[in-house]
Amino acid sequence: MIVYHGSYTEIDKIDLSMAKLNKDFGRGFYVTSIRKQAEVWADIQGKFHGTDGVVTEFWFNGNVFDDSDYNCLRFSEYNDDWFDFVIKNRNKKNEEEDHGYDIVEGPVADDNVSRKIVMYLNGKINREKFFRELSKYPFPSHQICLCTVNSLRSIDKEGLNAYYDKLDESPDIVEKVVEDGVDKKVAVEKYFMGLDL
Repeated sequence: MIVYHGSYTEIDKIDLSMAKLNKDFGRGFYVTSIRKQAEVWADIQGKFHGTDGVVTEFWFNGNVFDDSDYNCLRFSEYNDDWFDFVIKNRNKKNEEEDHGYDIVEGPVADDNVSRKIVMYLNGKINREKFFRELSKYPFPSHQICLCTVNSLRSIDKEGLNAYYDKLDESPDIVEKVVEDGVDKKVAVEKYFMGLDL
């Protein structure tokens, strides 16, 4: 699948040593399947660094979630397990408190959610109120954190180029599904990943 990273500069090579501690899913390189989310983050980073924000596209091999070579953790929604994991990562004091996962996927603790987490940590709201407040936010969010060097095998720009080449070369492959109302990009992505159209 195509994923996006918003920053103040184009990312040609992922350098995990640049990643910061105390993020939602720990230290790592973060991407999202939601382009608009990456655009917002790119805008924020661009303003902070005095540049135009840049969204870099990558191809992410989603099959890694079923591959035993990768230790993955996935959250499908905001829930108690997600909350506990984010709180633990946000409160890390040092590198030794590594969670041990290669890849973590789930919702984002954006600015609104982060404020609620800080309120929780400061004892101003309890867990129940946190989730009540969270239910008021209407926008979907998504992030994948690539935490280890091993995880970087699942993402690249070359795969993205191959995907776009397939998109250009495959009008007859997806013609029928497009006629049936399936978006061409979705159809080619499924074809490229070996999934049934």
